Amino acid sequence: MTQKRPASGRQKSIAPPRLVQSPTQYKQFLKHVSDQPWLALDTESDSLFRYAPRVCLIQITAPADPGGHHSLSGIKNVVDYLIDPLRLRELSELGEVLADDSTDVILHAAENDIITLQRDFDFRLRRLFDTQLAARILGWQGVGLAKVLSEEFGVVSDKRMQRTNWGKRPLSRQQLIYAQIDTHYLPALRARQIKELEKCKRLEEALAAFRMLERIDYRPPEPRTVWHMKQIRSVEEKDLGVLQAVWEWREKFAEQADRPPFKVLGESSLILLSQKRPRTLSSLRDIHGLNSRHISWFGKELLAAVKRGEQLPAPQRPAPIRRAESVLTRAGKRRYEALRQWRTETAEGRGVDPDIVFSNETLLQIAAIRPLTLDELEKIPAVGRWKAENYGDSLFSLLGDEQAD
Repeated sequence: MTQKRPASGRQKSIAPPRLVQSPTQYKQFLKHVSDQPWLALDTESDSLFRYAPRVCLIQITAPADPGGHHSLSGIKNVVDYLIDPLRLRELSELGEVLADDSTDVILHAAENDIITLQRDFDFRLRRLFDTQLAARILGWQGVGLAKVLSEEFGVVSDKRMQRTNWGKRPLSRQQLIYAQIDTHYLPALRARQIKELEKCKRLEEALAAFRMLERIDYRPPEPRTVWHMKQIRSVEEKDLGVLQAVWEWREKFAEQADRPPFKVLGESSLILLSQKRPRTLSSLRDIHGLNSRHISWFGKELLAAVKRGEQLPAPQRPAPIRRAESVLTRAGKRRYEALRQWRTETAEGRGVDPDIVFSNETLLQIAAIRPLTLDELEKIPAVGRWKAENYGDSLFSLLGDEQAD
């Protein structure tokens, strides 16, 4: 059954955020946020405007006093900071603050922020509280931040700001307001959620889930290739050589121009180039997605890429990725289906999404390993102590009903 949402509380206007752009401002900021009981955190990046995205803004909301007092209807006496990493460059001291075991770090949908902060600054966050994950554990419907802020605090967030260029300076007034709102209400939201989690006896579960988030470790993505194209399966073998050539050209051009590849030329245009194989600048006008500016800018390079692709043998398609369940034995597949059915029933009974109980990947691991003790179950990375203790008996009953492979 879905948990009932707490009553909304209207929030009065809030004080402007404090911009942190100079060494002096940064030093004052660090003095204030060090040794605080909690900090709310968010980031903004420029992934829609650069080949390699970067964190362009870090939002921090801190208690104005060391006690960090809050109320369930809103936050009193907080300070909102907007830290500019494009101007400060060196932020290692902030990383130390966020890694302090005495400070709770509050985020909404934490995973992306964890990864990008590790990638750009090697920050290792500790004592996390993810308000989106808490909302999902409570069974709330509509857990995006804009939806939650609207329902809980009557705040309307300007979603258009998500697609603005956060790497451009100066930031607009609308961007500053949007960025501030992203963290300003998180401490009050956390306070409400803790009360609800305690009432529903789900706080321990939530804390265990947050500890799992702390294990996230950034890994550089695999190099992009033509095989990552969404429409690659629709391309005929005879067109693959030209497609690869124009794709590689786009990738190199985008990196040199520091633009996202999709903003240079879309996938559909690349496929049309591989099919029509234009020979002249004027024939490029027949390619949907190419305009006069594109043709003037890089038309000759595109024609050269098409010609080069025609002279190369078609690349061999990579072997299809085997579905994870395909590695299971016949008995393992039966266990997996039984586990999936159990998870569906358990999630429905609790009023949560199935992955709050276990992800498909974790169920596959359980089916393959077939743990029959708490220690064996807990050793599976995404299980942990809380889930092992609370779901173990049900799982052991399912897994123990079948003879070993």
